[in-house]
Amino acid sequence: MRQKQAYATLFFLMLIVGLWSCKTSEQWAGQAPIRIVPTNTLPIQKQQLGTFDLGQGVYASNDFVGARLNGITRGDDGKLLALITPENTPINPSPWYSFKLWAEEEQEVSLKLSYLNGSFHRYHPLLSRDGKSWQRLPEDKYQRGALIDNESPRELPKDATLQLTIGPDTLWVSAQELNTSLDAANWIAGLTEQPYITQSVIGESREGRPIRLMKIGESDDQQMIFVLSRQHPPEVTGYLAMQAFVEAIASDDPLAERFRQSFNTYVVPMANPDGVDNGHWRHNAGGIDLNRDWERVNQPEVQVVQAFLTEKVTTSGGTLYFGVDFHSTWEDIYYTINPELEGNWPGLVPQMITNMATELGLEPNIRPNDVDSITINSSRYFFSEFGAESLTYEVGDNTPRDLLKRKGEVSAMELMELLLSGK
Repeated sequence: MRQKQAYATLFFLMLIVGLWSCKTSEQWAGQAPIRIVPTNTLPIQKQQLGTFDLGQGVYASNDFVGARLNGITRGDDGKLLALITPENTPINPSPWYSFKLWAEEEQEVSLKLSYLNGSFHRYHPLLSRDGKSWQRLPEDKYQRGALIDNESPRELPKDATLQLTIGPDTLWVSAQELNTSLDAANWIAGLTEQPYITQSVIGESREGRPIRLMKIGESDDQQMIFVLSRQHPPEVTGYLAMQAFVEAIASDDPLAERFRQSFNTYVVPMANPDGVDNGHWRHNAGGIDLNRDWERVNQPEVQVVQAFLTEKVTTSGGTLYFGVDFHSTWEDIYYTINPELEGNWPGLVPQMITNMATELGLEPNIRPNDVDSITINSSRYFFSEFGAESLTYEVGDNTPRDLLKRKGEVSAMELMELLLSGK
């Protein structure tokens, strides 16, 4: 097994070198180096929730959980102008929007999504008639505005104009699918119908929402893995991949059944319920990026997760072998611990990624941390504190939903097989 791990690590290093050697200046290099930033609580700007009468029998609303619409008006030309602003600044922009439109009579409307100076339009609009089933707005109904930076390798338009058909039935317009803390609670409740899955509340968010934990497995906690998601509210694709990953571990597949006898899986599906339910771009109710607080630990959501992991590992005497934090960004990326550093199961993460990519016929985009990376985010914390082989699993904003779910499922299956194979 050690020889296989060595081969996997060697392949991983060769793949990284190959990816970097072929990268041109026009290609996106992934996440910039992470810097230590202050994480003391900052004030946030709450939305004014309500229904907006736009004249001519047209209405808009942001009065629902997960909404983001800071203002909307009708111009002299009859077009609608929606203002989308963040909860506070400075902020790493993931400009979330979500609102409802309807009209007394069916009609076509033109609506521009407008952002603050320096920000940009990022998410292709999704439409729904029930808030549950979503479809992309067709390209011929969607016009991106001028770019804020013509030198950027990414197209970052200042605004976007949507052509919409509205009528008496409500139309939801959203940056990504709505998945609120209630949706997460319902998903957990469905899984816990299985006798080998339990749930608990391990603490509260800043605004008092429960931080929910699932335990999947029937072992004695001597071997454990940990799954985290939704530190950043708009990162829905990562959340969907996380669900597929977890559902594979919870399934009735014989491999999953054997895995649950030897390993317990602990899952915090929604680490930032305040940010999700308030329609935030990035931060929690304390105005902070939670994935920059794992060193300073000023925010209650990070405190809760760290306290649980510390208590679980300490009291059980067991080992945390793997930790994964699901996120979303422009494209699918694996942010890994540098393979020169060895944790509790050297070679586990590169071999899992390699096996998944082979199974699906994909070429993974891998970005390892520096050897001396600081312990500022969750995956680095899992590794430095517990020796867990760790991964930040980024899923593209526009990755097809069937593919991202398949990647989550296959990744879980490959991980279980590797862990059961022994060191």
